[in-house]
Amino acid sequence: MDIKIFKTKDEIGKAAADLITAQINRKADSILGLATGASPVCTYQHLIEDCKNGKVSFKKVRTFNLDEYCGIPRSDKNSYYTFMHENLFDHIDIIEENTHVPDGNAADVDAYCASYDEAIRNAGGIDIQVLGIGRNGHIGFNEPSDEFAKGTYKVKLTDSTIEANKIYFADASSVPKEAITMGVESILQAKSIILIAEGEAKAEAVRAMVKGEVSPACPASILQKHADVHVFLDEAAAALL
Repeated sequence: MDIKIFKTKDEIGKAAADLITAQINRKADSILGLATGASPVCTYQHLIEDCKNGKVSFKKVRTFNLDEYCGIPRSDKNSYYTFMHENLFDHIDIIEENTHVPDGNAADVDAYCASYDEAIRNAGGIDIQVLGIGRNGHIGFNEPSDEFAKGTYKVKLTDSTIEANKIYFADASSVPKEAITMGVESILQAKSIILIAEGEAKAEAVRAMVKGEVSPACPASILQKHADVHVFLDEAAAALL
């Protein structure tokens, strides 16, 4: 792992965006794996700025998002489909049909998940995968478990994840309990990975990811096995390293 520590979220966002912009400028039809939540927002803001300033174009880029809630419509303000449009897609020159966010309401979940993995393979695989990390060490919605998940699948969210997500919902009882997520094996197939973590609440998870044993009890620990991982931290998230 290449670990870098920054003083501000903006510095993290710029560093991550610079890697993504460089990737797209090397390969115009790059495949990006994208994340939601607070961690990548500054990165997306810098990518928007790069696009508006003519430093990068997303016209040939295709994207695949990590995950999506089950049980809420795409039009819901808390869906990750809406998040991606509000925080990135609507502000860059990407073609809508080249963006992919999992369908949390697919009628045949198993068939849909298999088709999502197949679409990524048919696209040539993900060039750069953006990740955050949960307080319990989850990546995507791969929660602590007895084994590492393989392909995309439907997952029951843990109580800690549901609790952390309540801040985004006006009615705490409406927080989704399930999600569709890329599996750990799917994530590991990305050619390069960027993981962003900020704040003292993530420090324990970061330590387990970097220094702990590789175990599905901390799904992010599997990143120790990947050859090209860039970990961007603020000082609080890095405090226990």
